[in-house]
Amino acid sequence: MTDTTPTIVLVHGAFADGSGFLPIAQRLLADGYPVVAAPNPLRGLSSDAAQVRALLDSIEGPIVLVGHSYGGAVISTAATGHPGVKALVYLAAFVPEQGESAQSLVEKFPGSTVGESVKPVPLPGGQVDLYIDPRVFHQNFAADVSPEEATLFAITQRPATGAALGEAAAGPLAWQTIPSYNLISGADRIIPPAAQEFMAQRSGATAQVVEDASHLVFVSRPGATVALIEKAAKDHA
Repeated sequence: MTDTTPTIVLVHGAFADGSGFLPIAQRLLADGYPVVAAPNPLRGLSSDAAQVRALLDSIEGPIVLVGHSYGGAVISTAATGHPGVKALVYLAAFVPEQGESAQSLVEKFPGSTVGESVKPVPLPGGQVDLYIDPRVFHQNFAADVSPEEATLFAITQRPATGAALGEAAAGPLAWQTIPSYNLISGADRIIPPAAQEFMAQRSGATAQVVEDASHLVFVSRPGATVALIEKAAKDHA
């Protein structure tokens, strides 16, 4: 690889953390790409995006910015106007338009199990943390990974606040000016595939559907995930 090889920055979504990216990070590193897994606080869309943006500012050279699920909304805001970000990759992710939230997008099409899956934990001050109930994590969030893996992901999940998932994106959005790529999980029970396809088409993204894939498509299908990330990197090297 050369000095123009982009750094791949991975941004996790709600009910997850950076450890889920290990299978794709190993493959990207083996192929010569620098990789950074960004911590996503999951406290509020604008504040989460500001923290990711600060990390982007610390990276020299080109960047391919990757977001899963709610992380897609975060990267759509964090990368706006950033000169280093050459491509956006959305993995079973939200791609909001101005005024849309993760919550409003997940409700736009039928088929999501989020409403029946989340377990609220009230916080001091009146806010609430949301978790995926471990009893339904496997079938609703990670149906195509092993039960043993799903149990571990359920144990290590990080909650998002209700405010974060309900906060509307402020414009302009990065995908309006930066080329984007969407990996659509064809059997997703969190963000319905129809919603993912709608957002991909609306944003003019290069899109690929992974049939029978769950919301954790990057865990169950690391090969397809890495192939799309590396396509974005090579297309905009």
